[in-house]
Amino acid sequence: MNTHELLKQAEEVQRRMKSELGVTYVEVAVGGGMVTVEMDGHRHLRKVRIEPDAADPEDPGMLEDLIVAAVNAASHKMDQTLREKLGMVLTSMPSVF
Repeated sequence: MNTHELLKQAEEVQRRMKSELGVTYVEVAVGGGMVTVEMDGHRHLRKVRIEPDAADPEDPGMLEDLIVAAVNAASHKMDQTLREKLGMVLTSMPSVF
């Protein structure tokens, strides 16, 4: 395989991954569903849902902690999802060697 073909394959992988990022979403709920977040493949937060009883005026730190936990869990779940998708994209490409 020549360098030109290898470069074309790399560009194709990059194009497919960018396409996948735009249509890949994860949703995570924490605190028994008190806080739910949705994140896209670009790691942009798309939605945050907070149950009304999650906001305790006596303990505002609890809600803050739930939001942080939800965002971190969504990021971790997205890492796993993208690793799986990257594996699928790479295995669908012809072998370089």
